[in-house]
Amino acid sequence: MTGFATRRGAADQVGWTWDLRSVNSKGLDLRLRLPDGAEGLEPELRKRVGAQLKRGAVQIALRTRLEAGAGGVRLDTDLAEALLAAASDLEDRAGAMGLPLAPSTSAGLLALEGMVTRDVPPGSDWQSAALADFDAALDDLARARAAEGVEIAAVLDRALSEVERLVTAAAESAEARNARTGQVMRARLAALIESTDRIDEDRFAQELATVAIKADVTEEIDRLNAHVRAARDLLSADGPVGRKLDFLMQEFNREANTLCAKAQDSTLTAIGLDLKVVVDQMREQVQNVE
Repeated sequence: MTGFATRRGAADQVGWTWDLRSVNSKGLDLRLRLPDGAEGLEPELRKRVGAQLKRGAVQIALRTRLEAGAGGVRLDTDLAEALLAAASDLEDRAGAMGLPLAPSTSAGLLALEGMVTRDVPPGSDWQSAALADFDAALDDLARARAAEGVEIAAVLDRALSEVERLVTAAAESAEARNARTGQVMRARLAALIESTDRIDEDRFAQELATVAIKADVTEEIDRLNAHVRAARDLLSADGPVGRKLDFLMQEFNREANTLCAKAQDSTLTAIGLDLKVVVDQMREQVQNVE
């Protein structure tokens, strides 16, 4: 969701610059900074951004300028009078305390923001032309985000391949663990039979079944493989998929946690921990996907 775009233009003796920036966010967070006289553009800008972008913290700034000789100059007399009165009061207070101050000048006052404004020429339709440039800037931003998306998709695809490798290793490790567990159980059963004449075979079989069920990771393996397929489908789909991928990462993490909890084997536990690391890396990348 990261991107930048800038567009400049001019019409009817008014010049403008659009600056658009976007970073990752769970939803669409749009922030506008418009100059005086252009506030009426906000509803239209929000509409156009919402039609093209679905996620991201987007900052939009518009700067305008009047070309040389365009419009008239207007002084904010109310602001000037208030500032002059405040300056006079400050000078009196400073003088009473023996603190010398540099005298106020008209040039200094005129340089203050908002003191002097220039009127847009009558009949100017610069905003329509500026909106056309905004659309172009928005397209540039969308292309920048799409280019980043291609790179992120490649990173996620490699991560999914690593998940597949780890899941395959987990399945093989679980099978080897089951074989070792079976050998241990058979040896214990033989020793138990030798040491006693009374053994409840049905109860013993139930206990073995309970142990096997608690340690069985077949469902986790199957679900992890299904999540990999679902993630690849989303990466190849058109339209926004960020929220769906975010949810899928939570499912990946849940299965990895369960796999570790059921492992009862150092090798399988190590594989589960490696899997959790890869899932965390994918979750970080998914935060940048629209």
